[in-house]
Amino acid sequence: MSEIAKKWYVVRAISGKEKSVKHYLEIEMSRMKSLDDNIDQVLIPTEKIFQIRNGKKVNKERAYLPGYVLIEAALVGEVKHVIRSIPNVIGFLGTEKGGEPVPMRMSEVNRILGKVDELAETEEELKIPFVVGESVKVIDGPFNNFSGVIDDINEDKKKLKVMVKIFGRKNLLELSYMQVEKES
Repeated sequence: MSEIAKKWYVVRAISGKEKSVKHYLEIEMSRMKSLDDNIDQVLIPTEKIFQIRNGKKVNKERAYLPGYVLIEAALVGEVKHVIRSIPNVIGFLGTEKGGEPVPMRMSEVNRILGKVDELAETEEELKIPFVVGESVKVIDGPFNNFSGVIDDINEDKKKLKVMVKIFGRKNLLELSYMQVEKES
């Protein structure tokens, strides 16, 4: 028997429920041999980011394409129906609602998979939790416990210029994101 050509399809899921869709799909694949034979990969494109929470660096992984799960499969027999019946699945991405699923072009697949690999390799990006004019407290370094106002933000170096009053005179300090926290 010849190997059935598998193509990449996009399954629309409820945003934030991508992992549960993947989990349910893997359970169904282990339960049904026909599903396991016809589905090669289930992929949720994710990116690693870190944020500063309470002065600590917190690593997080979030969906790069929220609400979408990529599946490499051959949609033969009941495969399409089983995927659509999984909890939190809205349906396939296609040309018309309830119509036939449209496979992705190979160029799109390569671009998404390449972007996912690139995001996995590169250093996590820091979401800038600060804005100019905001009051911050220095939590690290020689000016610990001093308060000031953000004057400038350098995203590339991940540094802030903070105007701090020291002995009644205003001084401009250059501090890293990790050396300050928002004043509550």
